[in-house]
Amino acid sequence: MELWLVLLLAMVSFISCLMLRKEKHRFPPGPTPLPIIGNLMQIRFNDIVNSLMKLHKKYGTMYTVHLGPERYVVLCGYELMKEALIENGDAFSGRGSYPLFYNFTKGNGISFSNGEKWKQLRRFAMSVLGQFGMGKRSMEERIQEEVQYLIKFFRSKKAAPIDPEFCMSRSVFNIISSTVFGERFDYEDKEIEELVHCGQEIFQIMSSSWGMLYHMFPNILDCLPGPHVKMFKHFRRLERYVKERAKKSQETLDPKSPRHYIDSFLIKLEQEKSNPATVFNWDTMVMSALMIYFAGIESISTTMRFGLIHLLKNPKVQEKAQEEIDCVVGPTQCPRIEHRKEMPYMQAVIHEIQRYSDVIPLSVVHQLIQDTELGGYTFPKGTMFIPLLTSLHFDPTKYKKPEIFDPTNFLDENGSFQLNPSFMPFSAGKRVCIGSNLAMMELFIYFATMLQNFKLKPLASTEDIDDRPIGAFLSNVPRPFQFILEPR
Repeated sequence: MELWLVLLLAMVSFISCLMLRKEKHRFPPGPTPLPIIGNLMQIRFNDIVNSLMKLHKKYGTMYTVHLGPERYVVLCGYELMKEALIENGDAFSGRGSYPLFYNFTKGNGISFSNGEKWKQLRRFAMSVLGQFGMGKRSMEERIQEEVQYLIKFFRSKKAAPIDPEFCMSRSVFNIISSTVFGERFDYEDKEIEELVHCGQEIFQIMSSSWGMLYHMFPNILDCLPGPHVKMFKHFRRLERYVKERAKKSQETLDPKSPRHYIDSFLIKLEQEKSNPATVFNWDTMVMSALMIYFAGIESISTTMRFGLIHLLKNPKVQEKAQEEIDCVVGPTQCPRIEHRKEMPYMQAVIHEIQRYSDVIPLSVVHQLIQDTELGGYTFPKGTMFIPLLTSLHFDPTKYKKPEIFDPTNFLDENGSFQLNPSFMPFSAGKRVCIGSNLAMMELFIYFATMLQNFKLKPLASTEDIDDRPIGAFLSNVPRPFQFILEPR
């Protein structure tokens, strides 16, 4: 090797060491990163969550990690996460770099925008979704109606083995579709089949090692083939669908009587057309609708499939929940949200499904919008944080039996439902999921109605049911499975 190249490499290494040493004084401790690849030597690509949990045990509740060239501060434990996301909610309200979504949304929409654009779009969405029944009785009635279609579909199978992946997604798809577009689809509709398939594949690719790689090295992967290419193809298909539905809504729009979210956004576009600084345009409308659509379908249907696995693997939990349903609801009336206060065990089951499934283990990256003190450190504006929600949901100091599926984690000594403050499946603070109330309503009504009508039976012994998730990055997803629904 030529002398000049040796000297150049030595200089680069020396400067890198100086930079890293300087950063250690300003940021929490963490594993020493290498140039470009960061801490990839300490992180397993197919198990990033457990890798980060191991670093949590070594470095404590707050540590620094480099995923590729980007630096993040990982937050662990309830006290620190509460201080950051809730007590300092404004400072932590920025959305950090997320190439998987940003390269498609271009910073439009609710979830991956920042600043005034994010504030106005979120405020508008909360207002409109509330108007159309999110968390109110009209939405409850839509969910009850949709779950009856699902029950009818299950009965048509006549106790034959069922793969729940597609039917659960189709059912949840219809609830979101009725809110965003005012329309539901038959389960056999070919378009819904295609759209649900697109959403499922996007979710799976984002949750794989490829999703993690793209997050860290987007510019490189944009030049290479791989599953990420299919992911963006599916995104574009969903975008076309949203645009088509919006154009159809525009043709029949009555400004005095909006029917759904898209109608309300179209009216807002007309009201804001003379405002040159408006954040309301076709791009933000389409991307906001798409993110509501995507998040509302995949995260909830995934949680439901996990719930079925846990109920199959824990038949005594299923039996006890059914006893409570029989006592409070009975065999004929539809489970309603008002029944929750009389059903502490069912509430505990729903919360334990969410806790143990840990569908979004890393939350979504937060970014400081101003210099902020936290845990004895002063972090500059722009610092990115990963709230490690797994550290909350499996904290032995917060749950009686965190490593096993046990609804008593949410029951007090008298058998009453007890919400644990470290339960944060929707994150917390200013960026908490806007659909959390809808999600909780769906989970309760769906599971209560299914258990009211059917006994869930596995195809093999309960010991052979594998409830370990498949996931590497964005989310945990359940392993494929089939089961039998035996009418009660």
